[in-house]
Amino acid sequence: MRAAGEPTRLRLLALLDKLDLTVSDLIAILDQSQPRISRHLKLLVEAGLAERFQEGAWAYFRTVDNGPVRRFLDGVLKPISSDDAVVVEDEEKLADIRALRAQRAADYFAANAEDWGKIRSLHVAEDQVEAAMLDMALSQNPSSLLDLGTGTGRILQLFAPHVERGLGIDTSRDMQSVARSTLAGDAIQHLQVRHLDVYKLADGERYDLVTLHQVLHFLEDPSLALRHAKQRLSRDGHLLIVDFAPHDLEFLREQHAHRRLGMATQQVERWLALAGLKLVETRMLKPPSSDDTALTVALWMATHADDEGFQVVDGF
Repeated sequence: MRAAGEPTRLRLLALLDKLDLTVSDLIAILDQSQPRISRHLKLLVEAGLAERFQEGAWAYFRTVDNGPVRRFLDGVLKPISSDDAVVVEDEEKLADIRALRAQRAADYFAANAEDWGKIRSLHVAEDQVEAAMLDMALSQNPSSLLDLGTGTGRILQLFAPHVERGLGIDTSRDMQSVARSTLAGDAIQHLQVRHLDVYKLADGERYDLVTLHQVLHFLEDPSLALRHAKQRLSRDGHLLIVDFAPHDLEFLREQHAHRRLGMATQQVERWLALAGLKLVETRMLKPPSSDDTALTVALWMATHADDEGFQVVDGF
């Protein structure tokens, strides 16, 4: 309460509740010195009201998004008047930062659109894939989502209306910039993006739904990634994998860094078993074309193989 009960820190909390922001961002919005902003942020982090995430040379800050602290923050921030002159000015400057991030994301999309478009044209339409994902996952009523290899943040955006909180992780800083732009709207402030490796997920919060959308075919060791994914799965949680069925399009390996030319259900089942998970549903979405270059998109849903849901498997 002491940490939150100071005007500048209250402004900081209101801003950090809407977007991941750096010290430079906050200096530009509040027009205060770097030492002053850094000191206030340090106090907020020490009080457990905000979190600091180091991503390369940059450090991002965000309010805590769950637990008793989250309820405290809601009680503090919701009564703030939206027509307060200081709040209005802060919001206008925050909008400028969102616009700048959106432009950077658009530039990145423009530079890579040809490659992405080429791959999308090879398989069933994305809206059909997303509809199948929602149909499979929402039958389990998840309240939280962890998206591994989140890329543009599209899967977080897709599930935004259906979960109370969501986290996307990725190792690409360019993709993180795109994802932060994707998730900049007021309606999806309960979603966040972090710089983490799927092979190095620290034990932490568990989620009702963990997704890997078009990720496994890039990985050297999918089995290891699935073991780490299980560590973040809640007791009754489900893992949803979306990827390609086996194919022969060698150019995807040579030109687009695909390590695997699709995956057979039997292989996915073996990886899941090694991770202590079991396959509970499979769907295959075949493209309308009979062309040999057309790809089938596979969706695999899994859950804990053991009754307890938290059995240690091979050291994990």
